[in-house]
Amino acid sequence: MNYLKKIVKWVLLLLLLPFSYIIISLLLTFITVNAKNHPEINTETIYLSTNGVHLNIILPITQIEAAVLRDIKYFDDDSYLSFGWGEENFYINTPNWSDLTLRNAIKALFVQSSTLIHVSRHRAKQSDWTEVKLSKTQLKQLNSYLLHSFKIDENGHKTMLLDQGYTPSDDFYKAHGNYTILNTCNTWVNTGFKESGLKACLWTPFDFGLINKYE
Repeated sequence: MNYLKKIVKWVLLLLLLPFSYIIISLLLTFITVNAKNHPEINTETIYLSTNGVHLNIILPITQIEAAVLRDIKYFDDDSYLSFGWGEENFYINTPNWSDLTLRNAIKALFVQSSTLIHVSRHRAKQSDWTEVKLSKTQLKQLNSYLLHSFKIDENGHKTMLLDQGYTPSDDFYKAHGNYTILNTCNTWVNTGFKESGLKACLWTPFDFGLINKYE
């Protein structure tokens, strides 16, 4: 009987953990930081995009500092670059949600592993992007956040993974940080906004929290 009680106790605990994670995540997602207007005039424009799960930061190339652009592949007819961050194995082996496996999902959430920055090139603004207005100072801080997210080699260069992009318009670069259940792709975007003085969630693993604050 005692053995059965222990089993029931552990089963209930295992069920309670994901439920608690979701509830706490939702509460922190709806708490807004940097909500007060910035003293500077918001003269600059960037964008957020989501595929329904994964957030990206999109900047006009003219608003991206030279240090960030260095070693990044783009062409003269490209107007925007999109930046996303995530776990390397998950990015490379799960190009579509139909490719998702339980093993890859568990590894991404619970096993510390290397990360990548996903850079996509766009020639024109897309209708489903969410506009974000910001000041020159905030834009500079966001550029700094992006720059320091890239892993730099011993020669001071970013490292691009050859022939690993999903399409001819995107590439992957080595990144700093570890992807975990507490530090997801959307947490990375939200942290960048927080550190740049932009309106953001207190903390979130979701895409909708930050998007909703700008719609």
